Amino acid sequence: MNKPTKRLITFVIVVMLLGLVFYPRLKEFFDSRNQPEVAAEAPKKGGGGKTVVSVMVVEPSSLNDVVKTTGSILANEEVEIRSEVPGKITNLYFKEGQYVSKGTTLLKIYDDDLQAQLQKLEYAKKLSEDNEFRQRRLLEKEAISQREYDISLTTVKTNQADIDNIKAQLTKTTIKAPFSGRLGLRYISEGSYVTPTSRITSLTNTNPAKVEFSVPAKYADKIKVGSLIKYTTESSDVEHTGRVYAVDPKIDPQTRTLQMRATSPNGNGELLPGAFARIELITGSRGTAISVPNEAVIPEQDGHMVFLVKEGKAAARPVKVGLRGESDMEILGGLNAGDTLITTGILQVKPGGPVEIRETIRERVKAVL
Repeated sequence: MNKPTKRLITFVIVVMLLGLVFYPRLKEFFDSRNQPEVAAEAPKKGGGGKTVVSVMVVEPSSLNDVVKTTGSILANEEVEIRSEVPGKITNLYFKEGQYVSKGTTLLKIYDDDLQAQLQKLEYAKKLSEDNEFRQRRLLEKEAISQREYDISLTTVKTNQADIDNIKAQLTKTTIKAPFSGRLGLRYISEGSYVTPTSRITSLTNTNPAKVEFSVPAKYADKIKVGSLIKYTTESSDVEHTGRVYAVDPKIDPQTRTLQMRATSPNGNGELLPGAFARIELITGSRGTAISVPNEAVIPEQDGHMVFLVKEGKAAARPVKVGLRGESDMEILGGLNAGDTLITTGILQVKPGGPVEIRETIRERVKAVL
């Protein structure tokens, strides 16, 4: 094969490779030129060219100083049920998860040996009492010394002390609920041998529930016993309330926070110990004011503006703003109670343009940080 032929074959191969590489892009280019242009997506419109918006009716609300933090739900009272004395369980009187009242008998430990010791001591006490009586009569007749009588009296008192000791041990063989609450899972069975280290079950009282949390030290002078808290848990968006009942007298030097606890009603048992809580601690109140969502306020070069709905059309209104929170903003002027404020779709509306109300927001967060 001569040199010109080789060059021709090489050229053809190169052209074929370049065609394979650039063919998809060339096809896309020519296809796009043949397709009609697609108009840009217009803002969402309702019937008759109206812009769809959500609104809220402006109303004054309580304006509070709030500190946001997190914490945990604690039980009002909680204890692990254990036996003070070792022995075999002869009777179980409770079920797992059962609600019991204070003083309810939960289980009984074998006590026949203690009962026998008690009976023996009672016999010995009776004998010592009879001996003391005789010794006392002899002492009155000066037939014996005071020392001999004292020995007999001491024997009576010693027997009584031994009886009291056995009775105390017998009391420990009957385990009762120390307070009213709900029992947890059971870790023993009838016939089990338990010791003071054996875990039997747990008893928990959750009404009222306790909420434990901490706040930065800079708020220490604003928090006192009786301060109101509002909180929700990770399992529910229902808002609960409580009041601070105890504040740690010192600031944690490692975290620079102040720890405290609050109590909260829990009659239905909805609040479970160990749950995570998102807490708002109200440190003060500044009366009532108008607050609106942050997204409803449009910043301008010389102030702020909102859109209202007037006779089915959007109307611009300049406003004077105050404190700004995480989701709401205080309005100091420009809005009146009863105004219909546009909260969503404000980027599409135009002054005097027709609007269609999709949703009316009834409630807003009433706290400003």
